[in-house]
Amino acid sequence: MLEKTELLDAIASTNRGLLATPDQKQDILTKVARLEQCNPTPKPLEATDLINGNWQLLYTTSTELLGIDRFPFLTLGNIYQCVRVEQQRIYNLAEIKSALGGLVSVTATFEGVSDKRVNVRFDRAIFGLQSTLGYQNPGQFIATMQQTNQFNFLKGIDFTVSSNRDPGWLEVTYLDHTMRLGRGNQGSVFVLRKV
Repeated sequence: MLEKTELLDAIASTNRGLLATPDQKQDILTKVARLEQCNPTPKPLEATDLINGNWQLLYTTSTELLGIDRFPFLTLGNIYQCVRVEQQRIYNLAEIKSALGGLVSVTATFEGVSDKRVNVRFDRAIFGLQSTLGYQNPGQFIATMQQTNQFNFLKGIDFTVSSNRDPGWLEVTYLDHTMRLGRGNQGSVFVLRKV
């Protein structure tokens, strides 16, 4: 599909959006909108076999995610969003490249509110070194998290996120076997590839 290829070409040199110039950002948003108009899955939340799984972030406008790269001596590695439909859970994992290799993980529950949109309520955050947390890959780490109510302080910082805040939302605007586009309540755009 031409629109998909054009979007992938446009984001290829932006390092997930970190290096995108204002002109590139505008061009990418135009290409995202064009691809959204070609969505082959009009009811993405009903396509559980497609949406379920591990997704790698290719591009975003989210300043929260991209802001991790602005800390001294830290470089943002791969970022994943892992969807577990049966459990109604989302696991966001950001690998941090540093001398010791870090990991930031935030988990949330989600609830479908339309054919495309879910409300998201974050409930747990984990920060630590990949080695002490035993991180090997997203699937393995999620399995470990599911079996561990809270990591020991010597392994990492593991805490409950307050549920008093209003939930955010995420809308799936394009979904096929290999790509997902989404828009969030803070105006962020996400382009992800299925792993």
